Formats: sequence, structure tokens, C-alpha cells
Amino acid sequence: MDLRKIKKLIDLLEESNLAEIEIKEGEESVRLARTPKGGYAMPQPQPMYAPAPEQQRPAQAMPMSSPTEAATGGSAKPASDLPDGHVVRAPMVGTFYSSPAPDKPPFVAVGQSVKAGDTLAVIEAMKMFNPIEADVSGTVLKIMAESGQPIEFDQPLFVIG
Repeated sequence: MDLRKIKKLIDLLEESNLAEIEIKEGEESVRLARTPKGGYAMPQPQPMYAPAPEQQRPAQAMPMSSPTEAATGGSAKPASDLPDGHVVRAPMVGTFYSSPAPDKPPFVAVGQSVKAGDTLAVIEAMKMFNPIEADVSGTVLKIMAESGQPIEFDQPLFVIG
């Protein structure tokens, strides 16, 4: 862009009550902004809508819930619903899959013997499939999650006895 055009734009900005002007010609662009006398001020974005007025009401103390209760909407299964045995919990948030592919059989089934290190399922998190391995040897007593279900951190997935 020609320097004379830029100078004319500066004169136009000073003569008008505009705070900012931007001109684009092809791939070139020039943006001029006027700063108030005495310092630089960032233009404040204007809200697209007016927020609804808040109703005044006294604050009430809310009981804190555990991550498992929060994940299930406050209806966490009590420990008595879990059979006795070692509980394998989710190490991350993601989507639980019981098989390596939709047309493949599940990694494990209830009643199946597993060894420490065997893959029990996978959790998809951020487009990565993370294997969930048994950390103890034994028999799968219960599978707590369904394939394709979103799961939370520390959610019980398997009980191994």
C-alpha cells in the first residue's frame, strides 16, 4: 500500500470521530486506531446480549460430593454393591471400550481368569486408546462399565477376585 494513502487515512481518522479504521486491498491491510490522550486503553468488547437480572437469595451450604458421586449425578454405588475382591479403577477420563474393535470379542468376560498385565479393556482419551491392564491375577467377578460409556477418573471398572 502506498505511503501517501496511509497518510491520508491518518488525516481522515484525526478529522473524524472514529476510534479505529481498517482498510484491506488484496493481501495488504492497514489498521489504524486512535488512543485517548494520556495513555493507551484497550477497547472493551460489548456484550451481544444483556444478562438476566439475578435474583437475590441467601447462600446455602452445599455438601461436597466425591468424584464418583459427581460423575454419577450423586447416586454413587455404595461399596456394598461391589463384590469382594480387587477393584480396578479408571486411571483417566475417557470412553470405555470392552473390545479392541466393534466386530471383535471383548478382552475379558465375567468368570474368566486373568494374569497381572493382561489387557482388560481400553479407554479412549484424546483420540488415543489406552489399555487398562489387570494389576493382580485372579478371576473377573464383575464388569462395572458398558462398552462405549463415558467414564470418570477413579471410577470402578472391574472387580477381580
